[in-house]
Amino acid sequence: MAAILVWGAGGHARVVADIIRRIGSDEIIGFIDEVAPYRRGEPFLGSIVLGGEEQIENLRSEHVNKAIVAVGDCAARLRISELLKSRGFELATAIHPSAIVSDGALLGPGTVVCAGAVIGPGVRAGMSTIVNTSASVDHDCTIGDGAHIGPGARLGGGVHVGRGAWVAIGATIVNGIEIGDGAIVGAGGVVLRSVPARSLVFGVPAREHGQRNNDNHPLAADHFLSWTKNVSIK
Repeated sequence: MAAILVWGAGGHARVVADIIRRIGSDEIIGFIDEVAPYRRGEPFLGSIVLGGEEQIENLRSEHVNKAIVAVGDCAARLRISELLKSRGFELATAIHPSAIVSDGALLGPGTVVCAGAVIGPGVRAGMSTIVNTSASVDHDCTIGDGAHIGPGARLGGGVHVGRGAWVAIGATIVNGIEIGDGAIVGAGGVVLRSVPARSLVFGVPAREHGQRNNDNHPLAADHFLSWTKNVSIK
């Protein structure tokens, strides 16, 4: 089996590691955690936390050339993916055996497709995207680099999700809608019209409730709630 590095050592890394082991073609050499350097040497999911970014050159010298980014934050995932590419790593794609991916779909390097997800014909996904647990992406959708389609989200045919956008858990996007770069569709939202770049929409039907002014995605629930308190409600 080929050695593979997993960048990330949190909840999403657990999901990605499970997919890699179910596929059975790669052996996880270790995990990178640049957020908590004190974890270096800590056992994690049958392997070990190797340390932070400083480990990259050592791994390349040991002929480890395959990696996958297991970080939920979209902006961070894109940044790390570009870093790994610049250091000569191949970005691996991980597709859970229970996922259904059409032969007519094209998935970019570094993409993760989780358990129970369905990806239809004509779908085009960019680099390091996530199609999370039980999400459905219908025919002819495009998913930009680093975008995240959350668990149970539903995309109708011909939807475009921009670079670094996040469609949260249980959201529904009707056919032909465009979700702008860096936008966030809140949990359970029903999107009936296109969403401007970097905006936050939620509700049924979804309406715009503010604009992001930086590249940080409030993925954790407490961060999301804190952030929404600071946006202008329209």
